[in-house]
Amino acid sequence: MRRAGVLEVPLQDALYEHLKELTPLPAAFNISFLAGNQATRADNVITTASKWDTLSRLRADIQKFKADNRLDKVIVLWTASTERFGNHMAGVHDSADNLIAGIQANIAEIAPSALYATAAILEGCSYINGSPQNTLCEGLVELAQRHRVFISGDDFKSGQTKMKSALVEFFVGAGIKPECIASYNHLGNNDGYNLSEPAQFRSKEITKSNVVDDMIASNKILFPEGSKGPDHCVVIKYLPYVGDRKRAMDEYSFSIFMGGEQTISMHNICEDSLLAAPIIIDLLVLTELMERVEIRVDMEDGSRFEHMDTVLSILSYFLKAPQVPKGTPVINALNRQKQSIENFLRALVGLPADSGMFLECRIPTLRAIHESTSPTAH
Repeated sequence: MRRAGVLEVPLQDALYEHLKELTPLPAAFNISFLAGNQATRADNVITTASKWDTLSRLRADIQKFKADNRLDKVIVLWTASTERFGNHMAGVHDSADNLIAGIQANIAEIAPSALYATAAILEGCSYINGSPQNTLCEGLVELAQRHRVFISGDDFKSGQTKMKSALVEFFVGAGIKPECIASYNHLGNNDGYNLSEPAQFRSKEITKSNVVDDMIASNKILFPEGSKGPDHCVVIKYLPYVGDRKRAMDEYSFSIFMGGEQTISMHNICEDSLLAAPIIIDLLVLTELMERVEIRVDMEDGSRFEHMDTVLSILSYFLKAPQVPKGTPVINALNRQKQSIENFLRALVGLPADSGMFLECRIPTLRAIHESTSPTAH
């Protein structure tokens, strides 16, 4: 808390006595997946001889945490520094059995985040990847399916990207064509420090850039089949002075009627950690809820129920690069993501989906029926 410097000093002082005993467990650490500058900050790490030993230690930590706190369940959520994109290898990352064998063989290209995910799944815990790296390989998905737990990711959607997905959805839906999107960030926390090296930045660049893809593809008039999308670049720079108060500057250029051009420039100061913390809570609460929800799929006798798909795509609203079940569409449009959650929750309590059509207000006969049956009419 002191080192991060996110909270105001008086609040740190007020919380110190409550937090000083809450020491984080030692973490799995592999500098080859992180920026070299992280080596001096890593002062609470697991020291083991192999990846299999690390996996065993992580599983033991989950078991002990669950027992010590007398918990019915645990959900593991990754919030650690961004790793570089892993090289998903044939014969290692492509199946559950190969992944386990790869960990036993101490394959170098298995990242710490993958070890946490594997440990969580083997302990029957859902796993959420809050960072942009490509942790959730095919082998982890298969392993999660085998153990009937949820996985979700990637990368918390908190500040600049949430604004971008809302704006682009609006303009594309309004028939205004985005031609160029430039996103510039500078920040001074450890996230920025780690992202100052190219390999780690590339992970973040991919999740930030892909957020507009499905919205662009949704309008075949603005973007006919085979045409390119808008020019889009993302820049992130480390400036220690600004600390956790990330500066995000965006410029959007659009082509409009009769060859005109519209440009929107935004300057957004985002308190990175304080925007992410509530998202973490929402992800955990909704994941736990989904663990308790089963959907009846046999309408004949009502005896067959099943959970949502292992890849919990309903959480897409909170994530920059939402993972989805294989062969299903990726939805990045913010309003559609939010509506999916709201309508699913409505279904759980027996309410119809909110389509926004309001036909009961717009067709006189339906309006009369609605008014006559409304509780306020009696």
